[in-house]
Amino acid sequence: MGAGEEMATLAKRGSIQPTIITSFIVLVFSIWTAYALSGAGVISQLPLLSWVLSTITAIYLLRGVAGFFFYSNPLGRAPVFWLWSSAICLTLGLVHMFGLKQVWAQI
Repeated sequence: MGAGEEMATLAKRGSIQPTIITSFIVLVFSIWTAYALSGAGVISQLPLLSWVLSTITAIYLLRGVAGFFFYSNPLGRAPVFWLWSSAICLTLGLVHMFGLKQVWAQI
């Protein structure tokens, strides 16, 4: 649905590139999760919390909205990829936005 034929082909050939790319994505999402947990008060406050959470929220919202424009011209991806990934990003962005609004005064 989303990895693309090129990534699948590289993985079949035993290339390490898909592993490196996926590991980087996992690292980014892990850092974003840590900041979300910090903003929610579950873990101690991380540096630049309000700025980082605002940036993460903006990225999710922009990606969520922008992806819908690629549905009719999918740029090598399946239209269903753009639909689902955009819906997920938009949902996460809205959750972050409402959560950030609730805790803004404390962070």
